[in-house]
Amino acid sequence: MINFTLKHFRYFDALARMGHFGRAAEACSISQPALSSQIKELETMLGAPLVERSARQIRLTALGTEFLTRARKILTDVEEMSELARSADGPLQGSLRIGVIPTVAPYLLPAIIRELSRRFPDLELLPRESVTQSLIEDVLQSRLDIVVAALPVSEPALREFALFDEEFVLVRSLEDAHKPVPSPDRLQEMKLLLLEEGHCFRDQALSFCDIRPTAPSLLMEGSSLSTLVQMVDSGLGLTLIPEMAVPLETRNTSVSVSHFKSDRPKRTIGMIWRKTNPLAKQLMDLGAIIRQVGQGQREKLPAVL
Repeated sequence: MINFTLKHFRYFDALARMGHFGRAAEACSISQPALSSQIKELETMLGAPLVERSARQIRLTALGTEFLTRARKILTDVEEMSELARSADGPLQGSLRIGVIPTVAPYLLPAIIRELSRRFPDLELLPRESVTQSLIEDVLQSRLDIVVAALPVSEPALREFALFDEEFVLVRSLEDAHKPVPSPDRLQEMKLLLLEEGHCFRDQALSFCDIRPTAPSLLMEGSSLSTLVQMVDSGLGLTLIPEMAVPLETRNTSVSVSHFKSDRPKRTIGMIWRKTNPLAKQLMDLGAIIRQVGQGQREKLPAVL
């Protein structure tokens, strides 16, 4: 009989995600020799290699790919079994792993943490900020409990709970503040600053302006909304940012902020979790609280021209 352990599965999952023994060991908070030993033990039990080793990275063998699929299913089932203990009516307790996209986290997450800590003093909140694709993978693999991101994500295994809609606003230099707000067609001809690839907000802005992602000559890129606004302040172009980012990102800058006059671009922010999560009822209630927090933050926004 092969004596697999959850530790074997977790270490192998980390190795597959990181593609490198050192980074996987760091993610698991163990030494690299210890992780290597566990993977080797797993391969010995199976009687075949799970990974192809090289100096810089690893690749899964055919057996490794199949084993990973089954191991992740087991890890998800085990995580949901542990959540059954928390699924009875009553306040949330234990730990709650929250993933938030970068164009939401700095502006909404602090208020969410304050409110949830006040309402659920026995709940340990473990936030993580990353791009949508990474967060969706993590919630599917039970490494996160919920994700706050732009909807829709259109993943059949996930439930989507809309929180609120928010508009995008135009940020440009003070010298241009008196000029009419350009139409989406006009924006195509201007120096538009956008987030780098991987951010869903970039895709939403491109869609509003009807710009093909394959037309980089029209665009300049930044790694964060803060970088984009600072680039506008330096006279390098103009950009779009979500309303909730205005107070923080335009502070101490010489830029103007304007709403679009018609066909105002917007996004829906929502909460996402696995449909099989036994905490579904509590998460619905949690979503209602976060919706209230989001509404309260939006009511504090300054008037925009």
